[in-house]
Amino acid sequence: MTTTHEHIAENGWQRFWNRGGWWKALLLTVAYAALYEGFGLLDGTVFGGLVNKENIFADPQSVFFGLAFPILLGGLALLVFVATLKWLGEIFGPQPIRGSWWMWIVVVLLIIPIALHLAATNWGAYPVGVILVTLLTGVFVGFAEELLTRGLAVNLLRRAGYGEKAVMLLSSALFAILHSVNLLTGQPLVNVAVTVAYTFGFGVMMYLVLRVTDSIIWPMLIHAATDPTTILATGGVDVHTETAGAAGLLSLAGVFNFVYIAVAILAIFLVKGKVFPDRTPGLKKAPELA
Repeated sequence: MTTTHEHIAENGWQRFWNRGGWWKALLLTVAYAALYEGFGLLDGTVFGGLVNKENIFADPQSVFFGLAFPILLGGLALLVFVATLKWLGEIFGPQPIRGSWWMWIVVVLLIIPIALHLAATNWGAYPVGVILVTLLTGVFVGFAEELLTRGLAVNLLRRAGYGEKAVMLLSSALFAILHSVNLLTGQPLVNVAVTVAYTFGFGVMMYLVLRVTDSIIWPMLIHAATDPTTILATGGVDVHTETAGAAGLLSLAGVFNFVYIAVAILAIFLVKGKVFPDRTPGLKKAPELA
C-alpha cells in the first residue's frame, strides 16, 4: 500500500524527526519518562505539603498534586513538542491506514471491565471532589500516554517505513517500557514485570482502537476511562485497599488483563498493512483496508 505526501518546508529540528526511526521513538519515550519524573520531583518539592502521605485519596487537592499535576505537565510538554514538528493535524487527524472489522471486538473488550469497575466501586468511600479529580487525572493520563505512544511513536515508526505489525509491537513495547519506571518507586520487581506484561497487552489494544476508530481521540478516551475507574474500584494505584469495592466484580474485571495479552498475541497474526513514506512529511489518509 502506498500513500501520498505533501511537501512542507522543514527546519533542521523537523527534518531530524520527520525521518522517523525506532530509536527516536525510544529516545522520546525515555526523555518523557525522565521529564515526568522531574515534574514529579518538582511537584513534591513545591506542593508536597498538600498531599496526604497516609491516604492520597483523602481530599481533591491531595489527588491533584499527588497524581495529576506531573502528568498534566508531561502532556502539555508533549503537545508543545508536537506543535514544533507541525504534526498536530497528522496525529489528531484521520489515520493513514484503516482498521479491519474484527478490531471492533477489541473496543467491546475494553469497555466491559470499565463497566465492571464502575459497578464494583464503593462510591461512598470517596468525597465527590476526590472522584471528580480522579476522573480528571484519568483524562490527563489518557491524553499524555496515548499522545506519546499511539501518536508520536506510531508516527515515527511509520515514517521510518515499518509495517503495521512492527508498528503495533514496537509502540506497545515502548508503552510497556514507560511503565517500568515503577521500579523507581520501590515496587517489587515481580509486580513491575506483571505491570509491564499487562501494559504491553493494553498497548496493543489501544493500537487496534486507533486503527478501527480512525482517530487517536478514542484511544485517549478509553484509556482515560480505564485508569480512574480501576483506581476507584480497587481503592488505590496498583493496589487493593480497604476501600476496594465488590470482590467478585473486581475478580471478573481482572480476567480481562489476561484477555488483553491473549488478544495481543492473536493480533500478531492478524494485523497487516504498511504506510510507505517518501522523503517528505505530511502523511495523508489512504483508502485501503488493512
